Amino acid sequence: MTFPASPTRRVKVAVAAAGFTSFALLYAPQPVLPQLAAQYHLDPGGASLAVSVATGALAISVLPIAALSEVVGRRPVIVASVVISTILGLLLPLMPNYSLLLVLRAVQGVAIAGFPGVATAYLVERLGKVGVAAAVGAMIAGNSIGGMTGRLATGFTAGPLGWRGALYVVAGVSLVCAVVTVLALPPSQRQPGEGRQTAHDVAAGLLAAVCRPVLLAQYAVALLAMGAFVAMYNAAGFRLTGAPLNLTPALASLVFLAYALGSVSSATASRLTARIGRRRALLGVLLAMALGGVMTIPDSLPLIVIGFVVLTAAFFAAHSIANSWAAAEAPENARGQVGGLYTLMYYLGSSVGGAIGSVVYGEAGWSWLIGAVVVWLALAATAVVAGTATRVERRVLAHS
Repeated sequence: MTFPASPTRRVKVAVAAAGFTSFALLYAPQPVLPQLAAQYHLDPGGASLAVSVATGALAISVLPIAALSEVVGRRPVIVASVVISTILGLLLPLMPNYSLLLVLRAVQGVAIAGFPGVATAYLVERLGKVGVAAAVGAMIAGNSIGGMTGRLATGFTAGPLGWRGALYVVAGVSLVCAVVTVLALPPSQRQPGEGRQTAHDVAAGLLAAVCRPVLLAQYAVALLAMGAFVAMYNAAGFRLTGAPLNLTPALASLVFLAYALGSVSSATASRLTARIGRRRALLGVLLAMALGGVMTIPDSLPLIVIGFVVLTAAFFAAHSIANSWAAAEAPENARGQVGGLYTLMYYLGSSVGGAIGSVVYGEAGWSWLIGAVVVWLALAATAVVAGTATRVERRVLAHS
């Protein structure tokens, strides 16, 4: 196996492969939630726990693991993350009941936390603040491709192989990507004299990470936009396979092809911010997410597909902009803590928003779910406006 000679390209290949592994494993059960519900006699909210317990465990673990990376280094944490989470993915289909499956999913969520929790800090240390936006875009593109491929593989193989066989397929593909990460990922490069952080340094960095309004705005976007996104995708399988659409699981899983546009939008989001600025770009893509959600309300398959395409492309652009913005604004003594907090809020949104959205859909239907999604996105946009208002006012005064 050969890799690009350029260190920058090796970094991008390695983090893209790690992102593929993490997202494919994390969301592999999502397309088969209706099958899990049928086998274990669950409602949509109960079935969605197969996703929510993993993302919730990830959210809880991400800050301690980010702090650990300050002591042992970024690369060992990333490598351990992809290797352990892949092994657990291979064990997951062997669980004899739903309770044990949820327990293993929670452990897998802890393992997966090692990559997203430190990846952005790793990229800043390897590439500097100037190159981090493009590298974050490449990483998120790998995330979206992994999410799409894992979901499609699960959806298409669940019919002939069952949901257990489908999870084996995803774990096998993830194993290949984990090997690529282990072989290609260079060690992190700390600045001379940085050294390892003490417990006091980690605490000071955590305080610095929550004292800047612009950073708090990005955390809010991570929480609310991700919650809206996962809530819709958790319920998508039930909506598409139920009346009046009545699609097969394989056909329903085709909605995840929208992730292909997500990989493009995340990789090109830096161009949009260069043209109109981060603030306008982020507000624009949050609005596009809301419009995409509203388009899925009618019982029209073409409109639902178009709505998910718009939603997905806009979400990954929003995530790329917010994540790179947080990384660029992070104080030097708080890179790991900022990355950890952003990731905590991102997966807390996935866990809580996904679970709440599934309950709303199960109790009140799709239109009420979209209403909740629009409210969450409006709150995210409000946070961006409030968190960057002081900077805009300063800019106006400087040009007056």
